[in-house]
Order: sequence, then structure tokens, then C-alpha cells
Amino acid sequence: MRVKILLLILIFSLSSCSVIKQMTNISRLKFKLNGVSNFTLSGINLSNKSSLRDFGPFDSAQLFNNFTKGSLPVSFVLNIEAYNPNDGGGYPRQDLDIVDFKWRLIIDDVETLSGNIAKPISVPGTGETTIFPITVELDLYKFFKERGFENVINLALALGGKNPNLSRVVLKAQPTIQTPFGKIQYPNEIDIIDKEFR
Repeated sequence: MRVKILLLILIFSLSSCSVIKQMTNISRLKFKLNGVSNFTLSGINLSNKSSLRDFGPFDSAQLFNNFTKGSLPVSFVLNIEAYNPNDGGGYPRQDLDIVDFKWRLIIDDVETLSGNIAKPISVPGTGETTIFPITVELDLYKFFKERGFENVINLALALGGKNPNLSRVVLKAQPTIQTPFGKIQYPNEIDIIDKEFR
């Protein structure tokens, strides 16, 4: 009887140690914004534009007409960079699968829309990074109309123009990671920004 109890204690201790290692590895997974691509404003590609003067007469008229009608839709891909340092340097090497990634997009301190990934994202434990896309479609007029036409256009150019500035964007996310012990969700949202991994 005593042997069985000792055996159960040993198994529980080993299991607890494995769980702690899993949690430690998951907590080391970091994210940051990697850039935007395919940014369009009312169907107009902004990748070669840095100011309102870069739009031709037809495009300028189209944008202004859309604004007066109450619509300035944008679409773009927001690239997220995930860093998994669990390459065995002091920790067991561990590949991680992100199976859920609920997110909220904040632009200029204004919450715009939310979403989730369409399929799991694998982040190998190689000490390298994995980039995965989030497709965004929203109407800037809906959230920023009070700023006026020119300021809304400048915001779009700042986000997806020739020289994008992602310091105006925060992606709040709550990842869920698949582990051998089941799914583990981050207890709180994390703020994903462009300057550093978090």
C-alpha cells in the first residue's frame, strides 16, 4: 500500500513538473506587428502614395464623393510575427500551435473591429519567427468621420501608404495554445505593437 502511495506521489510530481515546463514554454511565446500589405482605400492601392497630392483627379474626386456619402472602406493584411524561443537552450524544445487567437484592432485609441484566426498557426521551437496574416476590412468613415475628409485620408496613408506607421495600431489578442495537456488560454489579453515582442 505504501509503495502504491509513493508511486502515485512520484507520478503526480513528474506530471506537475511537466505542466510547469509547458506553462513556462508557453509564457515565452512573444508577438509583434510585422507590417501591413495590400492596403486599399475605396479600392485604391496606397502603397505608392504618401500624401493627398499623390492621388489623381479622378481618385481624389471618388474619395471625396465616397466620404460625402458616408463610406471610406479599407482592406489590408496585418502581418503578425510570433517568436518561439523554445529551441532547447535551457528549456525543452517545444513547437507550439496557436489554435485560437481572438483579437481586437485599436487604431488611434479607437476600437474598430474584432476577429479570430481561420485555422491553427504552428510556431516551431527553432528560435526563429513565424509570420501569419490577419485580413482586415473596415470603414474608416464609421470610426473617424468627425475628423474630416483630409485627416481620414491621412490616417489611411499613415497606416498603409508609402511609409506606413504602425505606432498608431495596437492589436489586443488572447491566444489559446494547444499542449499535450489540452488547450491553454492566456489569462488576459496582450497588447501587440510594432516596436517590440510582447
